[in-house]
Amino acid sequence: MTIKNIFIVGAGTMGNGIAQTAAVSGYKVTCMDVDPGALEKAEAVIGKSTTKLLSKGRISEAQKSAADAIKFVENMDTIAESDLVIEAATENPELKFKIFKEMDEKAREGAILATNTSSISITKIAAVTARPEKVIGMHFMNPVPLMKLVEVIRGIATTDEVTEEIVTVCEVMGKTPVEANDSPGFISNRLLCPMINEAVFALQEDVGTPEAIDQVMKLGMNHPMGPLFLADLIGLDVVLFVMEVLQRDLGEDKYRPAYLLRKMVDAGYLGRKAGRGFYKY
Repeated sequence: MTIKNIFIVGAGTMGNGIAQTAAVSGYKVTCMDVDPGALEKAEAVIGKSTTKLLSKGRISEAQKSAADAIKFVENMDTIAESDLVIEAATENPELKFKIFKEMDEKAREGAILATNTSSISITKIAAVTARPEKVIGMHFMNPVPLMKLVEVIRGIATTDEVTEEIVTVCEVMGKTPVEANDSPGFISNRLLCPMINEAVFALQEDVGTPEAIDQVMKLGMNHPMGPLFLADLIGLDVVLFVMEVLQRDLGEDKYRPAYLLRKMVDAGYLGRKAGRGFYKY
């Protein structure tokens, strides 16, 4: 198969980033969301982003035009025209299972179904479809247009051919694909979220202020940003969800979420998207 048409389900931060990246890489892209407001915002964000990249010489006029040609739709009526469908909805298992059932029913027989999940089992998602061998994980990093990594995660039934096809798609998009097995948190969040959680424990136990904890990791460990600032960027609810997945599926107490993390999520202090997390925005 040669992938030409890509259909993206979800127009949020990750969805619109994937749509932009795919379009400027030469793919014909359709971005779908049930929320018209999300589609309007996605179109505006992509337009602003590509205009900025064009002004800096990072993309060409043709690539800018390709991004401007992205179709924004509110349903899956045209999904059968696509060779690859990428789901980028909220990190909610039941929602993803529902979306994948609909994707499976409406996508053409040979199409590959991919998920941008950061922690949910690819095998579980694939099991709700009639084509588990064609289901795979494509875990992009945020912000998608700038970050090079894509974790490629195969479920228990994913074929070598599908994996090779997705690796090629990632490379065409200018990304570096890294294969990971279908294990809780994959590679990225298996390592990242426990580090963030430990930083929250350090704050909870008054080892240091948020600024001090982040400065130590930035200046001492050469991290581009501190773990608490990064948690605010990711979303504290997402970090908590991943930690709960790790604790439940791996059964080890070292993955126990910090109480302060739970308390902040309960308070609605979810980070940058809520205007308040470990820092105020």
